[in-house]
This record gives sequence, C-alpha cells and structure tokens, in this order.
Amino acid sequence: MNIALWIVAGLLALVFLAAGAMKLTRPKEALRDQGMSWVDDFSQAQVRGIGALELLGAVGLVLPPLVDVAPVLAPLAATGLVLVMAGAVATHVRRDETPVPPLVLGLLALFVAVGRFWIAPF
Repeated sequence: MNIALWIVAGLLALVFLAAGAMKLTRPKEALRDQGMSWVDDFSQAQVRGIGALELLGAVGLVLPPLVDVAPVLAPLAATGLVLVMAGAVATHVRRDETPVPPLVLGLLALFVAVGRFWIAPF
C-alpha cells in the first residue's frame, strides 16, 4: 500500500505542479484560449490563488515525507487538494461542463489522504 500511495502522490504532485504553475504564470485570457473557459467566472487574483493552492498542495504531497520533516503535512495537503477539486467539480457542474477530470483528481487525492492518515501513515 505504501508504494501505491507514493506513486499516486507523485503523479498528483506532477499534475498539480504543472496546473498550479500555469495558473500562476499565465493571464486569464491565455488560459481561456487553452480551453479553460471557467476562468471567466473568476478574477485574475482568484485564478492565481487557485494556482498557488495547487502548487502548495503539490509540494506538500511529497516534500515533507521525503525530507522527514512534519510528514503529517502530506495527508493535510491531500485533504486540501480534495477541497480544491470539490470546488472545481462544483464550478464545472454549474457551467454544464464535464466534471470528470477534477472528480478523478479529487478522488485520487482522497485516496492519498485516507491512506496516509489511517492505512499507511508515515
């Protein structure tokens, strides 16, 4: 189980690192041109805030356990990403768009959170 949790956490970290960096570095218009029409519902600051949360969550998934400093931050980061993805699912449903990608990411983050809190904690 420990290996599966590490693999899922690593993949989630890569996805959220890329997504968060993109939201932090690109203007809303560029994100909209790439198919992220949901940015029309948010200000530039809110989009950057979402990106910052995703970036911090990605780092929190793997860095604390790797350096063995406060490894409890990993399941907390996973829990935070579950909440961010819950908001993303709600936004996509409200806009009549498919919520499948954020739903899958949220469920994977939930797997890591449950796994690291109760099944195979550090």
